[in-house]
Amino acid sequence: MSESDPSSESENCVSDRISQIVRDIPRSGIRDFFELVQAKGDVISLGVGEPDFSTPWHIREAIIRSLERGQTSYTSNLGMPKLRELIAEYVESFFGVKYDAKEEVIITVGVSEALDLAFRALLDPGDEVIYHEPCYVSYSPTIVMAHGRPVPVATRPEDGFSLRASDVASAISEKTKVVVLNFPTNPTGAVQPLAELEAIARLIVKHDLFCITDEIYSELRYDIQTGDPHVSIASLPGMRERTILLHGFSKAYAMTGLRLGYACAPHAIVEAMMRIHQYSMLCAPITSQVGAIEALENGAGPVEEMRKSYEVRRNLFLQGMKEIGLPCFTPGGAFYAFPDIRKTGLSSAEFCVQLLEEENIAVVPGSAFGATGEGFVRCCYATAPDLLEKALDGIRRFVASRS
Repeated sequence: MSESDPSSESENCVSDRISQIVRDIPRSGIRDFFELVQAKGDVISLGVGEPDFSTPWHIREAIIRSLERGQTSYTSNLGMPKLRELIAEYVESFFGVKYDAKEEVIITVGVSEALDLAFRALLDPGDEVIYHEPCYVSYSPTIVMAHGRPVPVATRPEDGFSLRASDVASAISEKTKVVVLNFPTNPTGAVQPLAELEAIARLIVKHDLFCITDEIYSELRYDIQTGDPHVSIASLPGMRERTILLHGFSKAYAMTGLRLGYACAPHAIVEAMMRIHQYSMLCAPITSQVGAIEALENGAGPVEEMRKSYEVRRNLFLQGMKEIGLPCFTPGGAFYAFPDIRKTGLSSAEFCVQLLEEENIAVVPGSAFGATGEGFVRCCYATAPDLLEKALDGIRRFVASRS
């Protein structure tokens, strides 16, 4: 009889004492898949959800100058006053909502921290949070870690993955406290029709709910000339006082690794978020805040150049999907496409693993973004056009071999 492994027994003992909430949280489907990608090497990746542009030079230069000056101290828990003032000005100009820079704006370590703070500030154990799927992978786990109950509402390709107010109404219960919106959406690129947004706002007011609106992709809108302009739900009647508007610098300004976001909300909510923030992150890095000041003061030009480039790539990718024969609705924002791969007879995970193995191309299973994402894959077209062409050629071969 073999002796038991003491290290294994010790590991099991420790695992049993980890928080039950954490034990029940699944690993991110994106991270699991990208461990396969990293092991493969030499892969054309349409998977990572970030710009392929470097942070614009004028922003990097401002950061370099600040480091040379030794600007490496703590800031206020809420963030640098000048940055908060610029954010308040930008939000009023871009979103049409006015906030007090001193009391209604908080700077966070990315929008992910802002989301976590918002949930923890609002939720009591058992409170329900309605959100739309497919969605960004962290929504459900972050709700659970704040002791809330996730209530996903499906969106559909025939609706352009927009959210129907009637579906929100059906999901509301006596325990509902928050509705979460993310438009333009990761992973689908969906935008929300104004009529449905107004109807959802009326529901939120009627049922005395809160809204968290994640608008990190709001500058990256396409076909604005022919479609609805971007409208934040915070700007609609009765919504400012019950909305937390989340935004940041990662996507539009290509500042993902600098990890800087912010939240705008009524003072009582920002104060509650700050109380948590002060004991966890304390403050966002001053270096990133300096970069954000430069981005807001002088970054509009590079943002528009990047947006135009993404639109060209979006159109290139959509044409490729049409030629390949994979149905793909036209995303109105962000830099993702969400093609339907069900005709191949493969699950989302099977499609992605086999495409990686056979063609060295990485896309993300739609199932990583919730059960309603099964049968689709997320493709990030924020990559060089020549690589995008090569990826389309590989997908074409792969799909043809399954016909």
